[in-house]
Amino acid sequence: MSSPTGPASGLPVRMPRPRQPGRHRRPEPVAAPENAPALVLAVPGVPSTATRSLAEEVVSIARSELPGLDARIGYLDGTEDATTTSFPEFPSLQSVLAHASTERTARYEQARAAGAEVAEPDGPVAVVVPLLAGPDSALMRRVRQAVMDSRAPAELTDVLGPHPLLAEALHVRLSEAGLARADRARLFTVATAADGIVLATVGGEEAVQAAGITGMLLAARLAVPVMAAALDQEGAIAATAEQLRGSGSTQLALAPYLIGPEIDASLLDDAAKEAGCSVAESLGAYPAIGKLALSKYATALGIAPQQPSGAPVH
Repeated sequence: MSSPTGPASGLPVRMPRPRQPGRHRRPEPVAAPENAPALVLAVPGVPSTATRSLAEEVVSIARSELPGLDARIGYLDGTEDATTTSFPEFPSLQSVLAHASTERTARYEQARAAGAEVAEPDGPVAVVVPLLAGPDSALMRRVRQAVMDSRAPAELTDVLGPHPLLAEALHVRLSEAGLARADRARLFTVATAADGIVLATVGGEEAVQAAGITGMLLAARLAVPVMAAALDQEGAIAATAEQLRGSGSTQLALAPYLIGPEIDASLLDDAAKEAGCSVAESLGAYPAIGKLALSKYATALGIAPQQPSGAPVH
């Protein structure tokens, strides 16, 4: 509920504006109040300038979807430093959460010292969203441990997939590499278009099953068979490629069901060479990634925003 002076719950509120008449009017824009929990993107892998650029682009997309959003980045293999005066170049997830908690406590104490009547901070100080397309139990255990070690009241969401938007992103990456038609509706032919797709993921059998759901959506878009396989299982990519060839596919492509930082890029190249496949780029900072991260954040807080949905590739 909201009071005449502002939101009582600290959740995003609708900003009033004149309504457009008719059934095609646009929905009122949503903005995040200053006291909303932070969205903290948990980034796996070895920190680097490229990884930071990718993560910053993802949170920038999330901010553009929800103005006023406090979005931060924490690295699973970042530097441990929870000081409130300065931060390392690649702060650990634990440090970022501890810092957010310290900031909230400081704001409360300053308000009390100034004589303001403010309620004691309650609820999560942050919502942690793993930058992972699919489940990876080893990485998720590390994320949970970092949240616990921070001693900050934080909510942890599930990974971003499976979702139709990820099938769209895979389609785009394949078309950018010349391995798929950009738009089936226009019947634009690509001479190098693959007639079979190996969907590469990490995280074992659970990750393969989850990737398979998005793979079915991708197969429907491309009208070619798609099979998921794990990069972290020796020989799995090559075996899946042979299975596709055995069913009639002759020109295969490897589509990474990965955002990027979670693996060493050389693993993809080695697997593609072993399987005799062309390879597309990882999902990276495709706009859907930022939208899905924001959707996970909103769901964790019990907000009911418009859900992101897939769209045709043009």
